[in-house]
Amino acid sequence: MITNADVDKNHNRKKTFYYFILFYICAKFKITKYFYIMKKFTILVVFVLAASFAFGQISLGPKVGFNTSKLTTDLNEITSEFSNSFNFGVFLRVGKKFYVQPEVNWVTTGGVFKKPEIDNIKPINQTVEMKTIEIPVIVGWRIINFGVGNVRILAGPSASIVTDKTVSTSDENAFINPIKEADIEDMIWGFNVGAGVDVLMFTLDVRYQMGLNEVIKKVEGFDFNAKNNIFAVSLGWKII
Repeated sequence: MITNADVDKNHNRKKTFYYFILFYICAKFKITKYFYIMKKFTILVVFVLAASFAFGQISLGPKVGFNTSKLTTDLNEITSEFSNSFNFGVFLRVGKKFYVQPEVNWVTTGGVFKKPEIDNIKPINQTVEMKTIEIPVIVGWRIINFGVGNVRILAGPSASIVTDKTVSTSDENAFINPIKEADIEDMIWGFNVGAGVDVLMFTLDVRYQMGLNEVIKKVEGFDFNAKNNIFAVSLGWKII
């Protein structure tokens, strides 16, 4: 005869197994120290979704897009340029007029830092590239309905886990290389604002993401204070 104690014991074994798998993934991507931060973030997402399921309509599907990003710094002598890349992911939308949309996206961001030669000090020309797993939680409002679709406005926070960092220069003999991979943070926080259009089973989003934390705080002991800002366009397909 199966008792409640047996059920609880089996549940705890499964819970321990799932946590072991999650810890393994965190270790694999070198994000173990952010596990508890992401755990709290996930609990918040689950809470918001649980509240939203009461409002009905659910959509699920893949998405692909293009993003251009720029790492900005307060240092006047250093300029920064945009870096372009593609992104892909999956989304879950819950709600109708008002909705909540968590996502998991694979995004490559970064930028190019340049500094001219000053007082016989070699110039800087470094490209920073970061591969990230981005987890945004978007809240939207459908403001216009037109037969086969609608127009939306949206906003929401995002947490990005940096899984790979690359800092390169075009000519190491001609330029100095002050920025190192170790200077780049492992977690990027941002806030998204934007708008979107749904037509039949397709959903188009245009977003601007403002960096909330400093991706590069210090370089060779000097305050660098670089933040990551992203402009992104994505097209999703609602398969459910």
